[in-house]
Amino acid sequence: MKYDFTKELQVAARLAREAGRILLDVYDTEYEVTQKPGGGGPVTIADERANAFIVRGLREAFPDDGVVAEESEETSDAARFSRCWFVDPLDGTKEFVQHNDQFAIHIGLAVDGEATVGVVYQPVDDKCYSGVVGLGCTLEERGVARVLRLPSVAHVPMRMVVSRSHRTKRLLDLCESLGIEEVQHVGSVGIKCGMIAAADADLYVHASRISYRWDACAPEVIVRAAGGFFGDMAGQPYRYDGTELQNLRGIVACHPAVLDEVLPAIEQTGREAAILS
Repeated sequence: MKYDFTKELQVAARLAREAGRILLDVYDTEYEVTQKPGGGGPVTIADERANAFIVRGLREAFPDDGVVAEESEETSDAARFSRCWFVDPLDGTKEFVQHNDQFAIHIGLAVDGEATVGVVYQPVDDKCYSGVVGLGCTLEERGVARVLRLPSVAHVPMRMVVSRSHRTKRLLDLCESLGIEEVQHVGSVGIKCGMIAAADADLYVHASRISYRWDACAPEVIVRAAGGFFGDMAGQPYRYDGTELQNLRGIVACHPAVLDEVLPAIEQTGREAAILS
């Protein structure tokens, strides 16, 4: 019988929801925003508190697993454990600071270097995506759950979602070359990938090297568990085995029916941006 990761999903969803309450306790208060060294972006006490809570909960529930989290200094676990959790306690800190509600919590588990279990939780909207690659994806929104499974045929015309904070001319040119007119600008990788999984968008491209495996692990699971594609701008999968933590070749998530159509233009964009060689 195939292992279904029931405990892992339950623990990750519970921790994500409880961490969501930690974030919301800070959200409407006054708090300090500091910048990480080397242009690493903003960080708040909400990031740090949620990070500590999730990491502690995962280590208590799964003491034999590794944990790599954005706000933790130690990142070697991915190379030392066959099962490793990747945690982004607040994906979309800029959106959190701007108070536009478009932030999420990511908790993903990689097994033997492959993203396998994932939970993405949006605290403001109480939306929880959860899934296991090969076993399916579910969205629970304000207490009502539904299974997410992409239809066999993609939406026409194609709809694209891109980052609010990484708007570039190259992405606009990519949209034009693909004939895409409907483009939504959304915060958090997890929210954008949730839109792909729920068939509310057909293509997400992150044409930048500025993201990490904790940004990607849980969202990748949500997309793939719903039947979608997730990989780099060359159409190749990412590994979660510690060989690298940065997503150096950008991110692509899409309905599988459009991949062959969009990939040549995406690869060209990647080469022009010096993301692909």
